[in-house]
Amino acid sequence: MTTLPRVLSGDRPTGPLHLGHLVGSLTQRVRLQRDHEVFILIADLHVLTTRQQPNELDQIEKNVRGLLLDYLSVGIDPQRCTIGLQSAIPEICELAVLLSNLTPAARLQRLPSLKEMARHAAIEGMSMGLLGYPVLQAADILSARAGLIPVGRDNLPHIELARELARRFNRLYGETFPEPKPIVMGETLVGIDNLGKMSKSAGNAIFLRDDPAVVRKKVRRMYTDPNRIHADIPGTVEGNPIFLFHDRFNPDGTMVESLKARYRAGTVGDGEVKARLLEALEATLAPIRARRLQIEARPGLIERTLIEGTERMRQQAQQTLRSVRRAMRLDQTLIRARRRLNRIG
Repeated sequence: MTTLPRVLSGDRPTGPLHLGHLVGSLTQRVRLQRDHEVFILIADLHVLTTRQQPNELDQIEKNVRGLLLDYLSVGIDPQRCTIGLQSAIPEICELAVLLSNLTPAARLQRLPSLKEMARHAAIEGMSMGLLGYPVLQAADILSARAGLIPVGRDNLPHIELARELARRFNRLYGETFPEPKPIVMGETLVGIDNLGKMSKSAGNAIFLRDDPAVVRKKVRRMYTDPNRIHADIPGTVEGNPIFLFHDRFNPDGTMVESLKARYRAGTVGDGEVKARLLEALEATLAPIRARRLQIEARPGLIERTLIEGTERMRQQAQQTLRSVRRAMRLDQTLIRARRRLNRIG
């Protein structure tokens, strides 16, 4: 049995995963599952912090299934990873309530990520749910007794809060939680519009489930050097999304360097550069699509993966919560009342 720290990662089920997720987290999860115990949480409760309308909530079930398909199609193995549904693990919510009492409100208000989430979701007044988002996230981590958390740099403050809460709880009530450590995921992928990182909500993503015709259409409209109106005009390679994608997805380094040199010299058109990029992207996406079809052809696989993974994750959360309640003396009143009643009667 592995003695390496358990890994916890997850996603909100807000839509399909894209190439940015592939390079930013999915590839890392596939690698980590080889020698770590990996928990992946589908964090549907976190969706409620920014989306509450019935039509939005109606999409969660479909998005959960889509996430599972994306996970398995990129090589995440349910025999090696535990994939669970957050809302089906009520112990996480109870732990979040207990941890909230150890969390100063001012500490949460200083987190810039919460203000950004509110701005992005066009929320004028921050709800208690959104303010407490990092506490619920800490409960996700601590309930699983995870030791390693893959995370982007923008979420490092949230992991630091989880570390603080683990230390504070252990100091007050005795050693209960391992202190989680972040694994920084440094790689991000620019969107095809070059207006920021690839994002579902920004409409600048190439999704893992896109068919070849859709990928071709998106590559053709990718942002390039706006000053290069003809193929014989020297163009800029640095920061150009086409070449950023080539560097990440095209394994033929000699071809990429030749395209860059010709682009700078004005001897190659955007059409050829994009055609070579499309070939590289299809080499990445075609096997994912093929595995997706195989998974969809196996009735019950998605359902079993979700149910069995959630049960395993809940068992761990139940064990954790029992330790927490015992450490905080929360069970003593009822236990003693039962003992007195047994003596009486």
